[in-house]
Amino acid sequence: MDFGLSRAIRDCKKNAVIAEVKVHSPKYGDLLRNRDPIEILRAYERAGAVGISYITEPKYFKGDFDLFRRICVETDLPVLRKDFITTKDEIERTAEAEASAVLIITRILRDKTAEFVDFALEHGLDTLVEVHSEEELAIAIETNSTMIGINNRDIGRLEKDDGNVSLTAKLAPMIPDKFVKVSESGISSLQDLKIALTHADAVLIGTAFMKAEDPEKIVREFVEAKLC
Repeated sequence: MDFGLSRAIRDCKKNAVIAEVKVHSPKYGDLLRNRDPIEILRAYERAGAVGISYITEPKYFKGDFDLFRRICVETDLPVLRKDFITTKDEIERTAEAEASAVLIITRILRDKTAEFVDFALEHGLDTLVEVHSEEELAIAIETNSTMIGINNRDIGRLEKDDGNVSLTAKLAPMIPDKFVKVSESGISSLQDLKIALTHADAVLIGTAFMKAEDPEKIVREFVEAKLC
């Protein structure tokens, strides 16, 4: 069963790029730099992003749920909520904001991962189950999730490590084709993109786009790049 984001990725005729409106990074600091996040959203839309991601976590990533809700209303693209979800109330809140998908982190939920996935699916949400190891992948594969995401960086270190797409190259071939495969983080060049999309169906990129002076230009380059 495919929902908005996973269906959009499967139907995408170009490189499937989920572009993240990321206002702050624990590693790089302020990424918004006094820019209007809705203008960045518009740049992503014009550039051909397959979906939008936004981190609502407030302490480390300076997320704002009201802005997330506004993004969901402002765009016709499917929107993914990224956060450290630990309660079903937060899944209900995500659905009420008219989001398309929610991030489920295996390392946090462990044996509750499948239960949270089913709850989200019942509320009409795509689920991106995130993994960073073979052990976590074994848990994710046993769920009914629409998507599995490989976080190339270590969320346990707040993505301050130097993870790269080699982890996607290692883990993605182990994921059954019934799941949409997403390579997350650590993607900053077209060479990274090529490696990631050799093994995954889509990429999720935030920092590299937000650090760019012209987000629309770089996203378009990634969406339209010829990788063969």
